[in-house]
This record gives sequence, structure tokens and C-alpha cells, in this order.
Amino acid sequence: MMLFALALGAGGYLLTSLNQNGTFPADWLMSAGPLQFGGPWYLGLAAWFALGLACWGVTAWRLPYADPLILPTAFLLAGLGISMIYRLDQADGKRSAELQMLWLFLAVAAFIALVVWLRDHRRLQRYTYLWFLAGFLLLLAPLVPGLGKENHGARIWIEVGPFSFQPAEIARIVLSIAFAAYLVEKKDVLALAGRRFLGIDFPRARDLGPILIAWGFSLVILVFQKDLGTTLLFFGLFVAMLYVATERPSWAILGTLMILGLGVLGYNAFGHVQTRFESWLNPFTDYDRNGQVINAQFGFAWGGLFGSGWGDGRPYLTPLAKNDFIGAAIGEELGLFGLCAMVLLFGVIVARVLRAALGSAEGFGKLLATGLAFVFALQVFVILGGITRLLPLTGLTTPFVSQGGSSLVSNFLLLGLMLTVTHQVRRPHVEHAGSGEYVSLSAEATQALPVVVGPRTGATAAGAAAEVPVTPDEAPLPAGPAAEPRPDPVDFGGEAPEPLPSHAEPPAPTEDGEEPR
Repeated sequence: MMLFALALGAGGYLLTSLNQNGTFPADWLMSAGPLQFGGPWYLGLAAWFALGLACWGVTAWRLPYADPLILPTAFLLAGLGISMIYRLDQADGKRSAELQMLWLFLAVAAFIALVVWLRDHRRLQRYTYLWFLAGFLLLLAPLVPGLGKENHGARIWIEVGPFSFQPAEIARIVLSIAFAAYLVEKKDVLALAGRRFLGIDFPRARDLGPILIAWGFSLVILVFQKDLGTTLLFFGLFVAMLYVATERPSWAILGTLMILGLGVLGYNAFGHVQTRFESWLNPFTDYDRNGQVINAQFGFAWGGLFGSGWGDGRPYLTPLAKNDFIGAAIGEELGLFGLCAMVLLFGVIVARVLRAALGSAEGFGKLLATGLAFVFALQVFVILGGITRLLPLTGLTTPFVSQGGSSLVSNFLLLGLMLTVTHQVRRPHVEHAGSGEYVSLSAEATQALPVVVGPRTGATAAGAAAEVPVTPDEAPLPAGPAAEPRPDPVDFGGEAPEPLPSHAEPPAPTEDGEEPR
């Protein structure tokens, strides 16, 4: 499965060059500052295969029971993205695909470090409020003067030297862990019913504090960072996990109403939110302002069902086709079927993680798997919905596919957590070690059960009678007051019970000689 996924990614890369130039790629180069790695194109493909197989080998070593479909699917998506970025490089002359390959090396290194360090996801449950603090600091980091950077109307980047990073990509993982650890402890209180309205039990007013705090924090992100995508992702994650933890539809209804309130508030307060809504509802009224959305629609129409083929379309006419609108580029060159196939690949990852959540026997693993699957699915839904005009644009990236180092690294960390949870859920039950980690199956010793020999009562020749199990009725009475005769009520000044009638003489037989019944 892994080799098949790697071969598909390599095939897209080679087909793009063959369709564009009629030959294989001239060379392969990765550069990061003074460091450069390069050579013939087949060395680049060898590096791609080596990277995937190393990732698969470490996973098979540390997480042998992890879901076997998730890792190949993620590499297939990554190969699809690098191939499309390489195709767009042919139009603008840049080498973004090689840079994306370099980020993939770093992402795989982060994945391997996480998988080697963390084999049991329950270790993360110990630091609930530290996870909350880390997540909130990451979300607010772009607001720090001199550190944050505004791009396309949203202040969601931090810049350190020549590198820029989007901390919200890491914050969504950290907050998934924090929400899971918090809701495991508080779900019983939050599940208490308050007033009943229209057949639905709504929570008590005193229990609305957590969702109001999450809503207020989402409002801070929307006001100061002007980032509608992160706002939806953060608040939607909390509401979904709250609903799963309490199993009460009232929380989902309240959360949906509060999300709509955020949308109305953002639309009335910020001009760029109004622009995104106008480009969603009426894009063709202003070509200059909505040219990105309009070009994406033309690309979908030109690609049709089967697409124009790798390298044979013109997806570079759409601005930001390598990151935010890479779904539109895939829809043009691979067609509607290709875009639907990519969505199905995302669906495979989400379905397998949700299946692990259903099979988890402990609450933290169930909630963590649900949160990771939901935040992954919500990001895909929001960005692809914005490209296809199902939703307003939000500025998120397509996981594993879009160009961007922070997105790629964070998604591989998310992938490591998903595989860890599935490994613990799918593995056979073994004894728990004293250190908090599960012991390996190979280290588990077979326990000898005692053999019962001889009769259940009486002495045995080898003195094994002490090991013969006896039932409570067969156990001897303990010595002391409980073994003494039952006391008589006369001894305590009470009346003696009346004697029972005597039946010493049998009743007389009937006249026909039969015994009375």
C-alpha cells in the first residue's frame, strides 16, 4: 500500500514534465539558505521513496497495531500536492516544489520524533491546563508587536528572521488535546439537564461558562486577527467535542447559533469579511475584486469531469493556486473526478480515526480521536467549500496538499497523534505496567493457573487440601459468639413463642380406603 501511494505521487511528477516538455525533469534541487541538495531527477524520486519508506518503517516499529491505511493515504495526498506545485512552477519559473520537499523532510522528522517519544496518548492527559495555556499563547502570538505579520487582511503569521510560521496550525492540535482532557473530567456536570424547550433539554445556566469563554476567545481572534477561518475552526472544535462528550443536542444547537452570531458580527464590523461574503454570493458583479474566485470557477468549468491532464491546463491564472486555491488547480487538471477522489482520500483518514474513536474503551482516547478527526475534516470542508463557493472564503490550507511549511509540519504531527491513538485502540489487551506505559506483547509472561486435584472435601495425600477451593456453604463456621446456640427470647424478658401443633398422629383414612391428600 505504501509503495503504491509513493508510486502515484512520483507518477504525477513525471507526467507533468512529460506533458510540459516531452522529457523527464532536468534536475532536482532543494535549497535552504546556504544549504543545497540536488542532482539528477531520479535521485529526487529516490529521496521521495526513501522518505516514505523510512516513515513507514518507524511506524511499523513503534506502532505496529496502527491503522494501515492512514499513513499511505497521507503520503498519497502529499505526493499529489508536490506534483501540482511542480506543475505550477513550470509557469512562474520558481522552485516551490523543491522547497515543499525540504519541508516534507522536516515534517517527517517531526513525525518520527513524536512517534518514538509517544506510544501511549494517555500521557498527554496529565497537563490539561498547560495545554490550554500553550494553545491560547499560540493563537495570540501574531498579535505581539514586532513578531506578528499581516497578510491579505489577516494577522495570523509570526515572522522570525527569514522564516514565517502560522501558529494556529499547531494550536488546533494543542487545543484538541486540552479539550479532550478537560471534557473527560467535566462531562458529567455539563451533561446535567436544565430547562426543557421544544422537546430539547438545554443545559443549566450555571454550566454555560465554558462555551461562553470559548465564544469570547473566538470573538477576540475575529476582532484582532480578522481571521474568520481560525475562528470557525477553534469554536467549531470545542462545540463538536462538547456534543460528543455530553451526547446532548442542545450544546450543538447553542454552538450553531453562537457561530451564526459570530458571522453576523464579523460581517457588520469588518470590511474584508463583507468582501468575502460578496465574492461568495455575487462574484461576477466585480471581476477586479473577485478575480480569484471567478478564475477558479472558470478552471472547474474548463476541466470538466475528467480534467485537462497533468500540465495541460492553465491553473496558474488563479492567484494563490499553490496554497489556498490548490484544490481549484487539481479540479482543472484532474477534473471533477480527480477532485472527488482527493476528497475521498480525506474521508478515508477521517473515517478510520472516527472508527478508532468508537472502538476506544477509555474516555480520553475516544474524545481525542474525535477531536483530531473533526478538526481535520472541518479544515478540509471549510477550504474546499470556499473554493467551490459552497461557503465564504476563509484562508485555510488544504492538509498535506497546499504549499506551506507550517501546514505540512503540523499535519504530520496530527498524523502521528492519529496513528498513536489507533495503535492503542487496535492492539490486544495486555497488563498495565507500573510506569504508566503498556508492556509489549513479547514481554508478557504466560501465567500458570492452579490445578485442582483430588476430591472437593476431605484431606488429600499431598497436603493440597489447603488449595482446594470451597464454596461459602462448605466453609467452616468461625469460632466465637457466632458459633454459639441461638438465644431464647425468655432470656431477655419476652414471652415464649407458642408451640407448634403436633402432627404425631396421622389422619384417619377415608371410607373408600384411600389415603387423605
